[in-house]
Amino acid sequence: MTRFVVTGTDTGIGKTIFSAALAGATGAPYWKPIQSGLDDETDSAVVARLAGVPILPEAYRLNTPASPHIAAEIDGIAIDLAALTPPPGNLIVEGAGGALVPVTRTTLYADLFARWQIPVIVCARTALGTINHSLLTIEALRARGVPIHGVAFLGDAVEDSEAIIAAISGMRRLGRLPIVDPLTSETLAAAFSASFNLADFV
Repeated sequence: MTRFVVTGTDTGIGKTIFSAALAGATGAPYWKPIQSGLDDETDSAVVARLAGVPILPEAYRLNTPASPHIAAEIDGIAIDLAALTPPPGNLIVEGAGGALVPVTRTTLYADLFARWQIPVIVCARTALGTINHSLLTIEALRARGVPIHGVAFLGDAVEDSEAIIAAISGMRRLGRLPIVDPLTSETLAAAFSASFNLADFV
């Protein structure tokens, strides 16, 4: 079964693009439980455009591009954690921002991941600062008993950073998705195929 949660070491690092690539390669449906910010193209719309897989509707669509806890408060919405239970079957679930982003004022995404017990893929950018951010993210997930499938790097190759993150954390290096330009469903699929082993995800 292909069933993963995709989280990141920060916001805006490319985990939606990775999620689209993974969903497209495996054919697994995609689900973004909470979408914060509706003015620009949503993450679900990006994945639909790039992956062509079934898109499950978000449990919450919040207007403000901010952490879900405050975006929900601004919208006058109380987030019900029971509504954030992933459906069964093949699925790619994408979190928001990093693993410790608050969903409510008492629950972080990492807390949800611990409840779900779905293997997590940590997306880590390769830019300066990634060693610290990646190791902190992995430690935070491990402290909560979250199963971690491995690390997917995003960006230009920085071999030492990628190697030391894997060595210190003991995590599997799944591969590295380079910057894809132009970004189309075809170019993304080709980049994923060249950079990752599909057998690691099915």
